[in-house]
Amino acid sequence: LIPRPARRLPSSAAAAAATPSLPRTPEGEESAPSAAEGRRRRRAEAAASSRAPVEMNILDRIRGGGDKAAGAEKPPQPEYWLEISESVSRHCSFDAASLGGRSISVKVLQDSRPIHDKVVDSFLNKFFPSGYPYSVNEGYLTYTKFRALQHFTSAMLHVLSTQILKDGMQHAGKLICSSMGARMDSEPKSWRIFADVLYDLGTALDVISPLCPQLFLEVAGLGNFAKGIAVVAARATRLPIYSSFAKEGNLSDLFAKGEAISTLFNVMGIGAGIGLASTVCSTTQGKLIAGPLLSAVHIYGVVQEMRATPVNTLNPQRTAMIVADFIKCGKVSSPAELRYREDLLFPNRLIEEAGSVKIGQPLRRVLSPQLVEQSRTTFPNEKFLLGPKGNKTYMVLEQSASGEDALRGWLVAAFASDMERSGIGSRDTVLNEAYEKMERVFPTFVSEVRSRGWYTDQFLDGNGSRIAFEKFQ
Repeated sequence: LIPRPARRLPSSAAAAAATPSLPRTPEGEESAPSAAEGRRRRRAEAAASSRAPVEMNILDRIRGGGDKAAGAEKPPQPEYWLEISESVSRHCSFDAASLGGRSISVKVLQDSRPIHDKVVDSFLNKFFPSGYPYSVNEGYLTYTKFRALQHFTSAMLHVLSTQILKDGMQHAGKLICSSMGARMDSEPKSWRIFADVLYDLGTALDVISPLCPQLFLEVAGLGNFAKGIAVVAARATRLPIYSSFAKEGNLSDLFAKGEAISTLFNVMGIGAGIGLASTVCSTTQGKLIAGPLLSAVHIYGVVQEMRATPVNTLNPQRTAMIVADFIKCGKVSSPAELRYREDLLFPNRLIEEAGSVKIGQPLRRVLSPQLVEQSRTTFPNEKFLLGPKGNKTYMVLEQSASGEDALRGWLVAAFASDMERSGIGSRDTVLNEAYEKMERVFPTFVSEVRSRGWYTDQFLDGNGSRIAFEKFQ
């Protein structure tokens, strides 16, 4: 006999074959299952379905549902977390014993720290940006301390002065100062110091105005005029200074907390000034003694405040310092490294190592037509003109020139000056070689400038003159 190959059954037939066959009747039909057998089959199906794993969503797993084996008697282990809002900490968890883990249990944690730590933490939350000190740049604490000192003494000086005249002269000073906004963008720290010096001068004129009865109106009006200029200059420079500390897009938080500190110490200064005015400074002679002392402390505070500010925009002084450090040491200094080296009283000083570049002068005064044509031929497609004249190098920028364009021109002037000092040739003859050297090092240089935190999209030269090259085509 030859064995016959097994025949593959359809899936339905295979299932039927796997099922135990029922007894057949003589006619070949299956006998109907008894009632007891039906009950046993239903119980078996229910037990199998209870053992099947149940897919759960994320929320159920968080609530402590998880995959549980049938008959497990493990106690529920609810998830928990801490929520911290300002100075209050809350312990939150899903309550597994209530409503199957669908309710949240919240408990306020008691702060067991010493009262001193609580007060310090509350003060930081109220007057410092969220995440301090990690959310601000270096120097913010020093800036804030001297800002508080400045506002404290300023408020005391305000109490000592006599406010009699209307605000007409003060508004006139505000209008005149408003036209100098571009200069304040270029040198916000110098203008902030100038504003406080001018404010103290206006306060002094208010104090001495009663001593000049014949010139009372003129002296008091001049004092208000000085205060008007000071108010506009102080407000205009506030945003650039705050921007230099912003680190995580938190400029509004910085501004709000900084103004909160100013308000707090202004109120404290007013209280101290009232006490001083009713005792030591109850007479004009007392005011003349206390006023200069308070003014000296006030100016000292604002100078230290500005020295701690790491402004990261490019202006003539900071650009020259960056280029000088690169020429001498081969490195680029960060805003925090340059802040204490800036000259806040004479910001327009020339730096020899950076080419003694003077920028922003009218073209007609500093460059002859021959120098203009020579510069455009030597530096094609550039947005700057360079012209050596005496011991200086004059640079004139195009209207659309950016901070990178200014850096390119400054590097050329610095390289040319360095070659001239080395005896390679005169400044006129080394410009071509200096330009080629700048082209070689500039990609690496500008990449390092950006990585050190400098903002190169703009060059803030105040109200300096700029040109449009199209006029010379």
